[in-house]
Amino acid sequence: MLPTLLIITAPPTSRLAFHAFQLAQAMQQSSQSFTVFFYQDAVHVANQDLWRSDDEINLTRQWQSLNIPLPVCVSAALNRGISDTENATRHHLSHANLAQGFQLIGLGTLAEAIQTSGHILQF
Repeated sequence: MLPTLLIITAPPTSRLAFHAFQLAQAMQQSSQSFTVFFYQDAVHVANQDLWRSDDEINLTRQWQSLNIPLPVCVSAALNRGISDTENATRHHLSHANLAQGFQLIGLGTLAEAIQTSGHILQF
């Protein structure tokens, strides 16, 4: 069976972003095959420098807890001030702030995931 692709575009403060995580968690617990891709405003979840109060859900930590690949659109991330070490050096940025477990990748990887997915859900 082909995996389900979860394309997450909603910012981490959105209920949709939380629902995407809940679905991924449920799919993992039931051993269903899935992949995720963070795009547009959803890339903010990969910013390790965002502060969240203790009474808020920390989606960055939640996603990290799944121990799955967490691909993030490199262009969307850089446009929103999120960078890994390699891109920070290349683009002369002051520092990298990509949270552990997340990876900056190009849209080619998303296109490949779309081609090999049985279902696509966007949040």
